[in-house]
Amino acid sequence: MARLCLADLGRVDLVAGRVGDLEATLVQVATDHPVAACMASQYAGWRIAVETFFAMGSGPMRAAAGREELFETIGLTEEVERVAGVLEVRAFPDEAVVKYICERAKMEADGLHLAIAPTASQAGGIQVVARSVETALHKLFELGFDLSRVASGFGTAPLPPVAKDDLSAIGRTNDAVLYGGRVTLWVRGDDDSLAEIGAKTPSSASSDFGEPFAAIFEKHGRDFYKLDPMLFSPAEVTFVNLDTGRVQRFGQVEPEILRTSFGI
Repeated sequence: MARLCLADLGRVDLVAGRVGDLEATLVQVATDHPVAACMASQYAGWRIAVETFFAMGSGPMRAAAGREELFETIGLTEEVERVAGVLEVRAFPDEAVVKYICERAKMEADGLHLAIAPTASQAGGIQVVARSVETALHKLFELGFDLSRVASGFGTAPLPPVAKDDLSAIGRTNDAVLYGGRVTLWVRGDDDSLAEIGAKTPSSASSDFGEPFAAIFEKHGRDFYKLDPMLFSPAEVTFVNLDTGRVQRFGQVEPEILRTSFGI
C-alpha cells in the first residue's frame, strides 16, 4: 500500500533500527522522484465525501483528478484509463463513492483500483508511517519553498504497535513521524535559504509540539482544523546541498514521547 501511494516511484522497506535509545522497526522510504511520488501521489490531499462516507484519498488517482490547489504549483496531472488509489478508512466505498471518484478522474469504473485499510491495522499503519519524506516536502511547500530544488529524499520512522481502535492508531502513527521521523533531502541551490527555512521545517517548530498527538487532539476538542498545521512534519530534517556540499540538520527525535504513545 505504501508503494502504491508513492505511485511505485519509491522504495519502502522495514528495517531494524533505533530512535535515540529506543529499539524499533523502522519504515524506510527512498525516492529519486520526490515531488511526483510524494506530493502528486502519496499526500492524502483529496477529501472524498459522499453522503455519510468520508475518506482522504491518496495515490496516483489524485493526479488523474487534479482537483487540489497544489497541482496548480507542481503540475504533474495526467489523463489515464486505469489508475490506483488508496483510502485510509474502515468502511468499504459503495457505488456512489466509486462514481464520485471516476467522474472527477474522468475515467470508467472498471479502470479504478482501490486499496483500503483502516489506520488500526498493520497495512494501514505502515502506509501512514511511510509518509516521513512526504510530510517534510509538504511542510516545505506550505512554507513557500521551491520543491523543484529537491532531487532525492530518504526517510525513516518507527512502526508503532497496532492500536485497539482507529482514533488511537491516528495518534500513534502521527507520533511516529512527529517525534521519530528522520528525513534527509538532497537539494540544489544556495545554503542561506536552507538555513532560514530549515529551522521552520521540523515538527518542533510548532507551538503544539511536545505531547503525544492524542493529548494534543483532545486539547483542541478533537477538531483537526484547530491543530497547528505546522505540526505535521518529521522530528528531524537534514538538507544535503548537492551544489555546495554543505550539510544542515534541524530538529531532533523524542524517544520518551514515543514510549508514552506506543505504550512501551
